[in-house]
Amino acid sequence: MIRLFLTGAFAFLAYRLARKIIDDVPGDVDPLLLPAPRSDRDALRRQSAAMGVDPRR
Repeated sequence: MIRLFLTGAFAFLAYRLARKIIDDVPGDVDPLLLPAPRSDRDALRRQSAAMGVDPRR
């Protein structure tokens, strides 16, 4: 019973700590930019070709 209580208390404290850390992050932080999906790269290539410009790499 004590182990269950300690586990629950630890989980609750970890949750509260995570929520505080998340709330302390300012709203103007940009998330990590992931590479564009393959379909977006193809669309950019087609758009650049339609404009007569070679896409930069």
